[in-house]
Amino acid sequence: MESEASQIILYATTLIIVLFVIFIVLLFGFFQKRKNLLLQQQEENKKRFEREIAETQIEIREETLRNISWELHDNIGQLLTLAKIQLQNATPENIDEVSITISKGLTEVRALSKLINPEAIKNINLKEAVQLEIDRFNRLNFIKSTLKVTGIEQKINEKSSIIIFRILQEFFSNTIKHSKASNLIVLINFSKNELEIVAKDDGIGFSSEENKSTGIGLENIKNRAKLIGATAVFLSEKNKGTSLKITYKL
Repeated sequence: MESEASQIILYATTLIIVLFVIFIVLLFGFFQKRKNLLLQQQEENKKRFEREIAETQIEIREETLRNISWELHDNIGQLLTLAKIQLQNATPENIDEVSITISKGLTEVRALSKLINPEAIKNINLKEAVQLEIDRFNRLNFIKSTLKVTGIEQKINEKSSIIIFRILQEFFSNTIKHSKASNLIVLINFSKNELEIVAKDDGIGFSSEENKSTGIGLENIKNRAKLIGATAVFLSEKNKGTSLKITYKL
């Protein structure tokens, strides 16, 4: 009897050990599969992020080239034509006008040279890039623009800077093309752990229903912000302008 009892205990113990080993193997397999799935998702997210960065750089480059093309044709071209006419009719009394026109042309060319540099797109300094856009709007009389920076400037991840700048570039483009605004204000505030950017115009604004029907691209902007862990919030009222608030954790 004792022998049978011992055998039963041995069999039971062996069965428990086997079941425990099987449970451990299955549990390990489950977690290994889950780990591999998470790693795969992380790799896919990383590739998606890199694709978005590359596409954003291309968009910035295309927007920059469009701006350069326009300025060369309509702005610098007009200044050079005016300088040519002034030279043809130059007298000792009005020679200063020729000099002023040529100086304006040189200023425009120098401003364009900063935009042409391909390294500027790869290594965007957010504050400097926004300042160049603001200066361009004022120089070309597109819209009266102001940039105000508060707090102690901190280094921002280069890829995040590219995304944020493109978001602002899209907002600026919509403001100039559609808002009929007279003023554009951009506020950049650096705090210890957060970067907050507010861009606002005093244009005609839009209602939420109009936004749905016109497809102004706000969802695309919000999705881009999510890629870098930022938020993009729009506020707009009819005839009261539009504002964009970007919040990014440093």
